[in-house]
Amino acid sequence: MRQGAPADPPGPRPSDGDARAVRPDPHRPGKDAARDRTAPLSSLSPLSPLSPAETDPARERHTLLTSAVRTVLSGTDAHGATVYLRSRDRRSLVLCAVAGVPLSVLGPFRRIAAAGPLPAAVSYRTGRTVLLANTEDTMRRFPQLAVGLPYDFASASVPVRAGEETYGVLGVLWAASDDGVPEGARRHVRAVAARLAAGLAGLEEAGHPVEPNGETTVVELTPPSAPTTRVGLFDWDVASGVVTADDQFCEIFGLAPGDFDGRAETLAARIAPGDLPEFRAAVRGALDRGRVLAARLRVLDRDGHPYPVELWARVPRDGPRTRGHLVGAVLDTRTGTAAAAAVERLREGVFSLDPDGRITYANHSVELLLQARREDLVGHHPWQVLSWLSDPVYENRYRAALLSQQPTAFLARRPPDHWLAFSLYPDAHGVTGRVVAADPPPDAVDPVAEPAPPGTWTGLGVMYHLLQLASALSEAVTVREVCRAVADEILPALGGQELAIYTIREKHLHLVSQSGYPDGFLDTFEGTPVGARVPGAEALSTGTPIFFENVDQLAAAYPGLALDNMGAWAFLPLIASGHPVGSCILGFDRPRPFTLEERGLLTALAGFIAQALERARLYDAEFTLARGLQQALLPHRLPHLDRVRITARYLPGTQGMEIGGDWYDAIVTGRDLCLVIGDVEGHSVGAAATMGQLRSAVRAFATGGHPPDEVLARTNQLLLDLDPGLLASCCLIRLTPADGTALIARAGHLPPVLRYPDGRAEALEVAGGPLLGVEPEAEYPVSDLLLEPGSVLALYTDGLVEDPAVAIDEGVDRLRAVLAGPEVGALLATAGLDGLADRILREVGSTHRVDDIALLLTAYR
Repeated sequence: MRQGAPADPPGPRPSDGDARAVRPDPHRPGKDAARDRTAPLSSLSPLSPLSPAETDPARERHTLLTSAVRTVLSGTDAHGATVYLRSRDRRSLVLCAVAGVPLSVLGPFRRIAAAGPLPAAVSYRTGRTVLLANTEDTMRRFPQLAVGLPYDFASASVPVRAGEETYGVLGVLWAASDDGVPEGARRHVRAVAARLAAGLAGLEEAGHPVEPNGETTVVELTPPSAPTTRVGLFDWDVASGVVTADDQFCEIFGLAPGDFDGRAETLAARIAPGDLPEFRAAVRGALDRGRVLAARLRVLDRDGHPYPVELWARVPRDGPRTRGHLVGAVLDTRTGTAAAAAVERLREGVFSLDPDGRITYANHSVELLLQARREDLVGHHPWQVLSWLSDPVYENRYRAALLSQQPTAFLARRPPDHWLAFSLYPDAHGVTGRVVAADPPPDAVDPVAEPAPPGTWTGLGVMYHLLQLASALSEAVTVREVCRAVADEILPALGGQELAIYTIREKHLHLVSQSGYPDGFLDTFEGTPVGARVPGAEALSTGTPIFFENVDQLAAAYPGLALDNMGAWAFLPLIASGHPVGSCILGFDRPRPFTLEERGLLTALAGFIAQALERARLYDAEFTLARGLQQALLPHRLPHLDRVRITARYLPGTQGMEIGGDWYDAIVTGRDLCLVIGDVEGHSVGAAATMGQLRSAVRAFATGGHPPDEVLARTNQLLLDLDPGLLASCCLIRLTPADGTALIARAGHLPPVLRYPDGRAEALEVAGGPLLGVEPEAEYPVSDLLLEPGSVLALYTDGLVEDPAVAIDEGVDRLRAVLAGPEVGALLATAGLDGLADRILREVGSTHRVDDIALLLTAYR
């Protein structure tokens, strides 16, 4: 706390307004009046009815999630719980609440694919409970989960489902058992999941979103032991001597709440006589300075024995009774103080870790055994503070204890040759640890080397991180995803600060990803020839990694090479199947040795990266080729007419490299203009080929002067003759710009949306025929339309308005609302039709779209 800064008493503060509300009523005599001078805690704390801001849907959803987690843990012997909710596009499950499991452990699983191979995803998709009995069961059925969480525990993943709607998954963890999850526990978890689903359904029915907001709530669990600190609240009018206090305050002062008469003299009689002068001085000081912090005094219990308490008080900041008035709290910390004193007397080291692995308490013996000060330990992970515990194997021991809920023990060597035995005893609230001096194991007879610097990889921790990286790379598809996986896994694991990945293109190195470098530093290395004398290029040309343990080594080997502020480097060649792919550069902010084991492991790591990068480059190349072919099938330019302006947009889906069958066209036929939008079902080369044939057919029939209904009928017959096994939708509008008249025909396609000159917009639900390729004798009715000058007509494919979370009609209405927006007129005047098209894609289209989008806008002037 900053010296001199104001501070409030700990715990709930009395409210000035509430204090006035509970002053004694002089018109109520006797014992009832005395009772009125004591008020429950809620009367003295600012717990007024919730305001509208506090009852918003986000708060209600938060309450539902935390209540579900606490209920499921209190009703079973489970030690951990999670709640995943579906994302807006229903393609992902997002971790929204967790208890009893370190959030850092679940880092790779904060967002998982709904179509993925993890238990929560399977439960979400199938609507069934997924049970896992132990680590063998997990490894056999869900190996990816076992790689990310290689610990022994049992689990249940239960769908949060109401009716036909699945909102997410409730996950629960137990200690591993050969018998699996007990049937009674399963019923309880299903019941909690059902209540949670009902609550979420109620929110949704009220029109509130239930999708995640991007934050994960860590639910704090109440320890089973009794509280070690009691807090009593009071409101004291010093001038009149009237004291309003809660029941806890009376208990601390050895008074029955009903017997307290509300007089300051009565409380003064409960203070140890020798402490009265100090108490009066503290009160005077509080009135002069505005507050008193942690004034210590002794009060008498009901048997007359004194014990210490702390007094915290302040003068209210505003109101008519601020002068000569105090509100505050009295703290009774006897239990906690006695317990801490007892633990401090132990010669064994005792410490505690919170669920995230940070030290929350360490006794004096821990300081002596670990040779570290308490203030340097508390609030930190031991493996980050103590370099000799930095091997991830020790962190994994902690995680294993917490997730398996089984005690564990291990030996560690404190430099130079002191062995310590650690024991960890977990529960759902964290871990209690014990450390004592120990004899060295039989295989540790040689002198101990100096510990590795923080961040180095040794032992089992290396294999764990390599497996994590291999798992992440196996899911990475594009070059960007590979680079992101490397940055997310390698830098944190090695303690590195800089990462650069280069690939070869035309015998030169080109940067594809970097992290941590100063702005512009890597610009001079862009396009470096593979044969250049720089470490990144030489590592690749020779196929041999290059390591520099300090700046002097690098400067001596490459005089004149531009350096940043790093202290050590690893230059790794990326070679896949004997083929050079690129280079990976790791930078560390301080000098460090690279052991023989680390060099070998980093070399193997480079092989993982190279293989993934080469696979991703091939994918990107094929993806680019496929998209290029599809773009070639679409119009390269749109016609320019005096009274008509046209713009179009095409966006591919965000997943996969398969190309789709969406198309648009604008065809000038004499004095008329044909506007066409269509969509062939499926995402494949076959769909794109059929799209190209249909686009050519529509263009040919329209150019031949056929009316819209005949164009669709002839195209329908052509598709049946081609028999590709695919269906298609289409909407065709023949517009006469001279007078604004138009004819519309639809074949199973979504209705056009028209914005009128006055700003209104509506979906044109005109009559239509079946999809193309269904009925040989299908008819396609034609509807008339008159466009007024200033109208805007929108044709689109379903990818624009489809959203798994809502009905497609709502998506069409969302498009209509955007076109009817009051700012559209100004947007058209400044940014034109192109600006409106961009706005529609931004506000209507989903950012995680699966389907392609085609949009054709026409403005009639």
